[in-house]
Amino acid sequence: MTIKLVALYKRPSVEVAFLTHYEQVHLPLMQKVPHLEKVEVFRDVSSPFGEAPYFLVAEMHFADRARFDAAMASPENRAAGKDLMTFAKDLVTLLVLASE
Repeated sequence: MTIKLVALYKRPSVEVAFLTHYEQVHLPLMQKVPHLEKVEVFRDVSSPFGEAPYFLVAEMHFADRARFDAAMASPENRAAGKDLMTFAKDLVTLLVLASE
């Protein structure tokens, strides 16, 4: 069973500042999280039914639940989570998805 941590970001009031922080600070912090196999970031988010509720979607891939749990408990993930709350607390929704 693979695990994805998905971050759904609403449109920020200042897109340039958000993207600069996301790309230069937050993403490098996330990439240090142990057991993270891949990060995919989607910026051109659209919906077939009008305006999409999200501005940016990020998917973080983990091989299995044990590695995901270890990653979430790591100091590197705590640092990334603390940073997330400084710039996107009211913008982000996090989901954990497990494939069977």
